[in-house]
Amino acid sequence: MDIKPRCYDKVVELIEKGVDIPNPLTLDIGDEVDIEHISGKDVTIYPGCRIYGEKTVISAGTRIGYEGPVTIDNCQLGPKVELKGGYFNRSVFLEKANMGLGAQVREGCILEEEANGAHCVGMKQTILFPFVTLGSLINFCDCLMAGGTSRKDHSEVGSSYIHFNYTPDGDKTTPSLVGDVPRGVMLNQPAIFLGGQGGMVGPLRMGFGNIVAAGSILRNDFPEDNNLIVGKTHSPKTIRFTPRAYANLHRIVANNITYLANLMALEEWYIHARRPFLEAQEFGGLIYEGLLDKLALAKKERMKRLQMLAEKAIISPVGGAKAQKGSEGRKEFHEKFVEIEKLFASGMASDMIGKSRDDFLSSFDKTSRGSKENYIAAIKGLPADVSEKGVEWLQQIVDAFCRKTQIIMPSLAMFGK
Repeated sequence: MDIKPRCYDKVVELIEKGVDIPNPLTLDIGDEVDIEHISGKDVTIYPGCRIYGEKTVISAGTRIGYEGPVTIDNCQLGPKVELKGGYFNRSVFLEKANMGLGAQVREGCILEEEANGAHCVGMKQTILFPFVTLGSLINFCDCLMAGGTSRKDHSEVGSSYIHFNYTPDGDKTTPSLVGDVPRGVMLNQPAIFLGGQGGMVGPLRMGFGNIVAAGSILRNDFPEDNNLIVGKTHSPKTIRFTPRAYANLHRIVANNITYLANLMALEEWYIHARRPFLEAQEFGGLIYEGLLDKLALAKKERMKRLQMLAEKAIISPVGGAKAQKGSEGRKEFHEKFVEIEKLFASGMASDMIGKSRDDFLSSFDKTSRGSKENYIAAIKGLPADVSEKGVEWLQQIVDAFCRKTQIIMPSLAMFGK
């Protein structure tokens, strides 16, 4: 009687390639998985793991399932990634990124170099820049977080932290920008610390170098840098809830557009600055495609949520004339949404932006002397004036999308306030 598991041949092939599989009979590999996209160099897959997805990539030095069983489904793993236990779906993990036991990383996540989380961390549509660290027992969905310069100087989210990303009206137009893309990619900004046993009510924006006291629940934007923030505790009270009131619709829309504009800037950074470094490594082209795919997912998610809000905002709220405040902006948002969607779908062509990009890339190439082996070292080695050129280029992208949106929807203009 043949008792070989369905993936027996693939497991044997992996072992022959050099993959360390201590207990081969406990491993499940989907028929769709391409073994050629799994490195045979210093890869260890511990007992009880499941590997699925035709787009799954596992690079050299990766360790999977050391603390508990791992399920990987259509993820792209760069060199020396450690996924210690949990579920990982349609996400990218760049060099030395790692997650502890009990992680649930769902679609649309990007963990850049050495970004990491301790045990029982939940993420979805989340982007962590290099070195960003999440403690234990955290729910951090629909966020982008940057800041810090190294593993010893990194942005961190304390244990038992929650990003509140779902409103009483059932909306998820709640992405929060902790730091930003133009400055964050340069890896020279002060770290951000979000104290444990706290939370953030999205959509929210925060500058670099801010320290938030433990136990604080943040409900307002903090765009300035380098502050100590102690969240205010609400006094007990009961007030009447008005569905679809959206008293702060202008802020919600502005923060969503700013988030989307930062995603557009990050996409340009990946295409023009990161791509050569990725292509210099094993499976780099596939990982690069994975990054663009995750950004596409992120933009699609944000636009979908904005569209749902535009459709709901036009419906009259409960509460009479008083609740009709801002109706002009609601109508404009609903009627002009298609134009906003087209704006972000078409991209942003500008001679000024193109010149800023080319100036930065030329200086970047000269500074790195054409070497594309170590991305982190290359970025950290940039002189201040070259970094400033890069920030200028990416900030022009963000500002251009915000400015175009403001022209389309003047009633809801609140960018930079």
